[in-house]
Amino acid sequence: MVVLKEITRENLDEVLALSVAKHQKSFVSTTADSLAQAYVYRDTAFPFAIYADEKPVGFIMLGYYESRKQYTLWKFLIDKEHQGKGYGKEALKQGITYLTEQFGAKEIYTGVSLGNEVAKRLYKSLGFVETGLIEDGMEELRLEC
Repeated sequence: MVVLKEITRENLDEVLALSVAKHQKSFVSTTADSLAQAYVYRDTAFPFAIYADEKPVGFIMLGYYESRKQYTLWKFLIDKEHQGKGYGKEALKQGITYLTEQFGAKEIYTGVSLGNEVAKRLYKSLGFVETGLIEDGMEELRLEC
């Protein structure tokens, strides 16, 4: 069973230890970098540890992009040891539910690094579509909730 959990003193070190495969590192931020951003943007950033069977397997950070007035899937990773098990798709579904239930989000945006076809396929399988915007090496996708 996959659940999103608050990041606390008790699980911080485990969350910081999460990482992706070497060939994926250019596509995602480290959890340390993401948590630093979450701290700076603490009013509009919502970071969670992704747990499967009581073990941290990934990280997701949702947010509200104030200047564009958009809810976002901001950061997302599944640890290299836990990829390909369906945890990512389930965590994304829960993240979408969180934004729609907590904030009434009607649309959710995300960016995918150019060349990250695996992530793009995953997002599209949940209903995200390309908006046509490519900016800073990222392709924007939108989900209508």
